Amino acid sequence: MFKKPLSNLKTSAPLRGSDRRKLRQKVVQAYQISTEEGDLLVPEGLQSVKFLTHLEEPGTAYLAPDGRDPLWFSIGKDSDGLIPTVYTMWKHPGLLPWVSTPAAVIPKLIGGADLMIPGVVQWSPDIAEGQLVAIVQCTPDEPKRGYPLAVGYMSVSGETLQQDGKGKAVYVKHTWKDTLWDMGHGGEIPDPMTIDTLLSPQSSSRVEGDSTAPVTGTPIERSPNPESGGASGENAQSVELTPDDVSAALRSSLLQAIQTTLSKVPQSSFPVIATTFYSSNVLPSRPAFLSPYSETPIDIKHSSHKSLTAFFKAMEKEGLITLKVPKGKSGGDVVITAVNTRHPDVESHSSYTTIADIEARRKKREEREVKERSKVKEHTVTEKYKPIGSGSLRFFEECGKNTNALYTAPEIRAIINQYVQEKQLVNPREQQYINVDETLQNAMQGSDPDTQFLKRDELVHFVVGKMQSWHEITPDGKDPILKKGGLKPISVAVKIRQGRKAATLITGFEPFLLVAEDLADELRKLCASATSVSPATGKSSGQEVLVQGKHAQVVTDLLLGNGVPKKWIEVHDLSDGKKK
Repeated sequence: MFKKPLSNLKTSAPLRGSDRRKLRQKVVQAYQISTEEGDLLVPEGLQSVKFLTHLEEPGTAYLAPDGRDPLWFSIGKDSDGLIPTVYTMWKHPGLLPWVSTPAAVIPKLIGGADLMIPGVVQWSPDIAEGQLVAIVQCTPDEPKRGYPLAVGYMSVSGETLQQDGKGKAVYVKHTWKDTLWDMGHGGEIPDPMTIDTLLSPQSSSRVEGDSTAPVTGTPIERSPNPESGGASGENAQSVELTPDDVSAALRSSLLQAIQTTLSKVPQSSFPVIATTFYSSNVLPSRPAFLSPYSETPIDIKHSSHKSLTAFFKAMEKEGLITLKVPKGKSGGDVVITAVNTRHPDVESHSSYTTIADIEARRKKREEREVKERSKVKEHTVTEKYKPIGSGSLRFFEECGKNTNALYTAPEIRAIINQYVQEKQLVNPREQQYINVDETLQNAMQGSDPDTQFLKRDELVHFVVGKMQSWHEITPDGKDPILKKGGLKPISVAVKIRQGRKAATLITGFEPFLLVAEDLADELRKLCASATSVSPATGKSSGQEVLVQGKHAQVVTDLLLGNGVPKKWIEVHDLSDGKKK
């Protein structure tokens, strides 16, 4: 909201004493704090200033007595909703319920992004949709958390967060270092504090059920899902890790591996070649919440050690592992001979969700989705054909068939076989060929006027090709729907639009009883991306659904889950010239 400079900024003016007291009372009631706390957060000499955001939304900011630090703000004409700024949250960290996110996500939020569900690590219990919350930075040093760095409204409930879903978690209204923050004196982020400090001792006096009141209790935790990222927004930025950052991440990965998997293996499993140990234990134990937000790969080449031997020697020096390094130029493999499960850093290590955990979850989720899809009965799709034209009508009349009826391809084949048998049209020299008489030639309506004999499959193909196409779709448990015209597969096309941005376009879904708006809403949630519905281009009278990004597999899974047979889904990847 404040990612761009404010416009139409008026000169600040002191609030009258009565107005200031009204404002203080409003804050005391809305946030259920004491009058003394209200005096601290709404001090004497408070000033107000009107402004317009870059979206032309009117707002009011309430400034500290010196006219600099914004303490509160409201958005909208005559709005009664007062939102604390980061300056106020630093004075009273427990004023709001909170959600925590990794440090790598914070720059994205400052750049104007909203916080996504996969980027939430912990949150206050019983957090509700629409609740005003503070966003804090989680730290490896449990049970500490960083000070609030952003304020926004929950777009989902805590139950939804617990489900590891996709989509937005918090609509961010204000962040550290945005233009509203820049109106004040600035300042560096205070050192992390304990959860008890964050929750604030005053929080025990909150009114039960108040939507803005912080909630005490043990915070709920989940690990962010790197498949979707932690924040969204056109100005979202990635974070570049330094070599020291990568080294620290690899060391944490080693601690994680020793504390979890390696502490359970017998000593007889050693020695292990260093490269095997690294690929089988350290790499899978990398923190899942860090990898998706970093432009820098978390591997040994990008660390300060540069080589695997140097890394393991440093870890041996700390007493975490024991090495055997070959002597002489003839060389040999460096091997890990033991790990120290009793090392203080191993015992105090705070376990986290790893890349291997996320991969295991992904595979489990895919297996579950396949199982769920198997429970969905596919629509029964039947292609039918009706005699049309003098030649086709004459053929079916001569065969004693109803010319107003619809026939499937197997039924037409059986009719042709019966006719061929009765007329003895099998070629005596080449049994796989059929002699084409005048009636069959007319049924093909000049497909190939010089043809005297054809293979049976070719004959069926030509006869069917000159008939009128119909199709019948029967959803599970519902009456069949019969329509004139041939049925085409649903097209799922990945294209590059507007420069280098990819988008997935879905067309031709209406015959399968899918509604464009419903499809767009479902994809918006599944893909956590913007979707739109518009008339399909070309001669088609249907609609098309567009979802931002490459989501062909998600779309395909959704169509299969709605009963569309796989045969009737065509995927085209036009972003790189490939077609599936």
